[in-house]
Amino acid sequence: MSAPVPVVAGAIKRGDRLLLCRRPAHKARGGQWEFPGGKIEAGESAQAALKRELREELGIEIRPEEPLACIDYRYPELTIRLTLLQASIVSGIPQLLEHTQFRWTTPEAAAEMDLCPADRCLLNQIREDRNVI
Repeated sequence: MSAPVPVVAGAIKRGDRLLLCRRPAHKARGGQWEFPGGKIEAGESAQAALKRELREELGIEIRPEEPLACIDYRYPELTIRLTLLQASIVSGIPQLLEHTQFRWTTPEAAAEMDLCPADRCLLNQIREDRNVI
């Protein structure tokens, strides 16, 4: 089995709400919701990858903060190592450059959404730690 593909996502808060994005229909897990982010390229830190991905996908500049959770998750086509970083927007307003929708939602409401399975695992982990979100 090959090594997990490194992926990073951002837990971006506005008040008591988290930013979640809906994947385009033509992508794997199309139509499902996720924490925004993407693959970490060779030689790139998780923080640098998150900054790049959110600039490309949402047109925002962020400040990545501490890691909140990390999981390995096996999808049928690949295994990912998904790291969730706390992050805050320093400039820009989210735009739909890649996703079909975005939503600011409470962690409780997010639990009722059709999340990508790996993102659901991360949400469950951070909901258990009330100091996190």
